[in-house]
Amino acid sequence: MFSEQEKEALYKIIYKRRDIRTFLPDPIPHESIMNLLNAAHHGPSVGFMQPWNFIMVTQEEKKAQLAWAADKERRALAIHYERNRQDQFLSLKVEGLKQAPVTICVTCDPTRGGAHVLGRNSIPETDILSTACAIQNMWLAACAEGLAMGWVSFYKKNDVREILDIPPHIEPVALLSVGYTDHYPSNPILESANWEKRRELNALIFHETWGNQ
Repeated sequence: MFSEQEKEALYKIIYKRRDIRTFLPDPIPHESIMNLLNAAHHGPSVGFMQPWNFIMVTQEEKKAQLAWAADKERRALAIHYERNRQDQFLSLKVEGLKQAPVTICVTCDPTRGGAHVLGRNSIPETDILSTACAIQNMWLAACAEGLAMGWVSFYKKNDVREILDIPPHIEPVALLSVGYTDHYPSNPILESANWEKRRELNALIFHETWGNQ
């Protein structure tokens, strides 16, 4: 059992966590980084396959290359939006990849555990889902450590593979910028930018069958 104070702390971290794009250059203590990685490594995984690896990127040249890959894809994706939406999309920051002292590339190995992993036999994408659970653990731990984290989700996987020497069969699931920030918003950045609003929870809950509210 957990005390009311402990439960309150957990929910506070869940609700406070934000996707951050602006970072300070201040170094991060090694212990804090290891706390994040340990939290990720204790995430749940289907069949206990633990498909993740973590590539720690601190060299300025490597971070600049990753920022280039993200910006290239950002500009390519902009054509899919109408003019006003396009301008809004292009205003979204990716500079965090260069600003943050550490970028963590979280990967997924779809071969880990062999050909027959409990659960993955039926639903192959459970390896990616398991990796996402590890990322969520890391994000919550970062918030608890007083750190900011930003998930850069647009890039060509082969660009990242080439920059970080990742084997062809390994999936680069996320680029996570980690550091301190002097601006930790109370609301999600995309919500504040009027890109999207949080949906009403009750409208997303069905009972027994799809669509039955």
